[in-house]
Amino acid sequence: MIRDDVHARRALRALFDAAIAAADPRKVLAAHLPDKPRGRCIVVGGGKSAAVMAAALEDAWPDVPLEGTVVTRYGHAVPTRRIEVIESAHPVPDANSERGARRLLERVRGLHHDDLVVALISGGASALCAAPAPGLTLADKQEVNRALLTCGANISEMNCVRKHLSAIKGGRLAAAAASARVVTLAISDVPGDDPAVIGSGPTVPDPTTFSDARTILTRYGVDPSPAVAARLLQEDDETPKPGTLPHAEFRMIATPMMALHHAAARARDLGLTPVILGDALEGEARELATVIAGIARSVRTHGEPVGAPAVLLSGGETTVTLSRGPAGHGGRNTEFLLGLAVALAGATGIWAIAGDTDGIDGMDDVAGAVLTPDTLARVRAQGLEPRAMLAGHDSHTLFQAAGDLIRTGPTLTNVNDFRAVLIA
Repeated sequence: MIRDDVHARRALRALFDAAIAAADPRKVLAAHLPDKPRGRCIVVGGGKSAAVMAAALEDAWPDVPLEGTVVTRYGHAVPTRRIEVIESAHPVPDANSERGARRLLERVRGLHHDDLVVALISGGASALCAAPAPGLTLADKQEVNRALLTCGANISEMNCVRKHLSAIKGGRLAAAAASARVVTLAISDVPGDDPAVIGSGPTVPDPTTFSDARTILTRYGVDPSPAVAARLLQEDDETPKPGTLPHAEFRMIATPMMALHHAAARARDLGLTPVILGDALEGEARELATVIAGIARSVRTHGEPVGAPAVLLSGGETTVTLSRGPAGHGGRNTEFLLGLAVALAGATGIWAIAGDTDGIDGMDDVAGAVLTPDTLARVRAQGLEPRAMLAGHDSHTLFQAAGDLIRTGPTLTNVNDFRAVLIA
């Protein structure tokens, strides 16, 4: 029973923690392993969960002579005994991103049909493993990445472009493994759980084309460098298409919907009726907030689509299109919450939490935040204007002033954003 603000906050944090725990590689990876190989076992991987996935594999197969390399974000490494871990940058790749990607390609070359490649892929792999295609430099990829991150493109669109500028993405890593069996174990952080989008699908056939990538850049007004423009005209070097990687197999070990179901079970334990709105909600963060505020008001006022006490659960990945002029500090989850606060306008009996399950919302060390019925009143008492801060994408600053930011540190998993709106 939610009796007061303290109970509401505790309940929301319990739901967030349940969602993260549901995607812990140390708990879920072993159940998805393939048969042990007759030949060599090469481990490759990339993503914010890559290192902890590698450690979980080592624990599950202590008797298998493993070797290989995974690439993860700075600060996300964990101790491993047999698998090399390289740390690199996210969301804009750096020199280590290129070094790590080249190392993965080296690892899978020269293998035979008795050998097994276990690919450990999770969110963030696109930036963390960045081997530029022939004719491009890392600087070319960095420039495109920055433009895509601020123009409003969704993750599928961004990864389509990335795949066609890469020597490793879009199935090229699996193709480099020749006749060896490739089994990918993946944690999904993308709406729809499309294997070709998770980490830009380095081991998965790519249905998109150079033409698609050019169309995306045009749609968002991204003016590529001459080298990038020339690369996107090289139709004779397309990514591997469906049906061309017969030795590759894909297994999903954790998804956003799995996390939402675990959070829903925890909600029932707390006496709340959960409503899962979906695991693939996209669009502008502030616009989604307006829609969900309307549903929350309906629950509170009319008992529809469910009566209170209830919690609206959702996942997916929203976008934040930066307006002209200087932007403040924020991320898509705190921008969602600030948009929700403005839309609710201090409505009583409604609390919310939103955060990225990897522990990083935007560019700061912030996972997300908590919204309370009196958030707007508390920050206005400090001289802050919520609508102006929403327009300036300064949501981290607002929730910092409210004392309601959430900092978890790296969670070592990533099943995208988690949102819960509690109606008492």
